[in-house]
Amino acid sequence: MSTGERIIKANGVELCVESFGDPADPAVLLVHGAGHSLLAWDEEFVGRLVAGRRQVIRYDSRDAGRSTGYPAGSPAYGLGDLVADAAALLDVLGVTAAHVVGMSQGAAVAQLLALDHADRVASLTLASSTPGGPGHQHPDLPAMSQEIQELFANEPAEPDWSDRAAVIDYLVEAERPFAARSRPFDTDGMRAAAERVVDRTADIAAQLTNPFMIDAGEPWRGRLGHVGAPTLVFHGTEDPFFPAGRGRALAAEIPGARFLPLEGTGHEVFPRHRWDAVIPAILDHTAGR
Repeated sequence: MSTGERIIKANGVELCVESFGDPADPAVLLVHGAGHSLLAWDEEFVGRLVAGRRQVIRYDSRDAGRSTGYPAGSPAYGLGDLVADAAALLDVLGVTAAHVVGMSQGAAVAQLLALDHADRVASLTLASSTPGGPGHQHPDLPAMSQEIQELFANEPAEPDWSDRAAVIDYLVEAERPFAARSRPFDTDGMRAAAERVVDRTADIAAQLTNPFMIDAGEPWRGRLGHVGAPTLVFHGTEDPFFPAGRGRALAAEIPGARFLPLEGTGHEVFPRHRWDAVIPAILDHTAGR
């Protein structure tokens, strides 16, 4: 089903990309969030999209996985570069227009892709997102939870990045505060995922620091009314980082956008228990375009 991972040159950098399914089927481009890599998109999740007759493309953004990286603490790029990377990636792959699915920072990339490269976006699916950029101030929108504010004010010490076990522990605990509280945290599953991430990533310190430091560029919330791509907005009802009101606001500001709340979900990539709702909705949203 997979083409296997390969390194391509796009927009002056090297990006690790993997495609699944029939290239003749509509293309779905998955854009992961800050600190994640293409592994954020579970292969079983991808496989169910492929079974719905979609070509699925997942890739590592800069500093993630096996793509071009920069020294930890010194990212030489901004959010706009990640947008240009995505457009250039589609060029290299010969994809005229893709159904773009973005989560968190990936959803910010997707918003700008739909605004600045509208002809490349057949549809837009945004998850765990907010109107405009995560680095911009919007006092009219709900604030992150008190717990997350305190976490950012007193961030845990970084691990010894050369200590595999310590980094895995760090990754697991970094995800815990953002997960839904109404269901048990899947420590074992998260640990298994963290092991795969650590063993595959060229520079785990850079992946877990640099994407959070980049400049979001000029605010674009005021431009969202110009998004022409059909848009679907998913948002966890228990998201402590971007409360659900932000997802509702995002959908309200994009013409014709549809909002789908995800019960039992925090600020996390689509959890397995919601796949039966999420996957059919994405397949329906990307059909016939």
